[in-house]
Amino acid sequence: MFAPRIAIITGYGVNSDFELAEAFRLAGGSPVRIHVGDLIAGRSRLSEYEILGFPGGFSFGDHIASGRVFANKLRSHLADQLLEARQKRVPMIGICNGFQVLVKLGLLPGGGIHELEQTATLTTNDSGKFEDRWCHLRVVSGNSCLWTKGMDRLQMPVRHGEGKFVAASDAQLASWRSAGQICLRYTLADGNRPAEGGVPYPENPNGSVDDIAGVCTPDGLVFGLMPHPEAFIFAHHHPRWKALGLQGEGAGMAFFRNAVASVR
Repeated sequence: MFAPRIAIITGYGVNSDFELAEAFRLAGGSPVRIHVGDLIAGRSRLSEYEILGFPGGFSFGDHIASGRVFANKLRSHLADQLLEARQKRVPMIGICNGFQVLVKLGLLPGGGIHELEQTATLTTNDSGKFEDRWCHLRVVSGNSCLWTKGMDRLQMPVRHGEGKFVAASDAQLASWRSAGQICLRYTLADGNRPAEGGVPYPENPNGSVDDIAGVCTPDGLVFGLMPHPEAFIFAHHHPRWKALGLQGEGAGMAFFRNAVASVR
């Protein structure tokens, strides 16, 4: 069976690239870890791959702001290849630091296929500290994201200091809502959100507006999220797996299986 070639784009300070590669491998893909420096030097090209993955970590020490240096490198040296991938409808995922990179690069949430324009950011958690905890999440019904197809409620871990999603304007936030681009939200343990005031801390670990945990482009191909699905690919990754009676695969595997199946 055809195994899509998947580029796991790594760099100095990225630390979840092996986990992301393993998740894609288990989903039936053929992942290759590629340093961004090799892409810039021309030793590899993004056009060689059917899926692109941007892992979590602390790329380039998160100097200036989380993901900013990595995003600037991509914009300066690889913008043409990234826009070519968008025009060819290549699925992409950015997780945690990778999400920060794609937002600051301008691929998310607007995700225009002809330009890179930043319209949102991910900034310091409202708590003022690094958050490392498991969160309850819900896939937003009616969204167009291929990565979240067939999913509803799940738990995943977060580990970040700058995960608060903020839109450049209320009008843009409203447009993303109506277009189905807000595809993953933090919720209470019962899977619901309060009618007023949003999900409180610590259920919303960072204070993201609209309880946003993940967004996608209008075509649903580029997806970014702060929680780590690659950290829940086996049931026993959950700290309470025995008490909950979890077995086999973890809930995070569904994201990667969706992407590989879509390319096949």
